[in-house]
Amino acid sequence: MLCLSLNSVYLAKDMILTAVLTLDPDGGYVALNPETGTTTQGDTMPEALSNLKEATEIYLEEFPLALKS
Repeated sequence: MLCLSLNSVYLAKDMILTAVLTLDPDGGYVALNPETGTTTQGDTMPEALSNLKEATEIYLEEFPLALKS
């Protein structure tokens, strides 16, 4: 399991979110962020992580996570 550091102008502070990467049997990688449910894919691990970061940022713009104080 890898961790995804996510910076967003919509967040009060930096968040550390989980990135779960699995090999796709047809090639490439599937990337999942279990905290938000966002899922994407990429041909390489860096591409899958980049796509996941973008998808998660877009998700959080619409549905911000509550920050613990």
